[in-house]
Amino acid sequence: MDTGLEALATALYVTVDDLLKDHPEVLPPRPRIGITSVTSDAEIITLAVVQALQGYTNETRWIQRLHTDP
Repeated sequence: MDTGLEALATALYVTVDDLLKDHPEVLPPRPRIGITSVTSDAEIITLAVVQALQGYTNETRWIQRLHTDP
């Protein structure tokens, strides 16, 4: 990722994280037992938005892009 995209992703993550903290009612219910998630909802939303902004509609191509970036 280039610096501008990294800055955008960081700003987007902070904004989404703050919004989700302010409005917990929009989050899906999580079971109290079972496997705990490693990735937060804000991280998943941020990745999805950055993927869309980059024009990737295919998950495989997006993941390949992530693996090839230095």
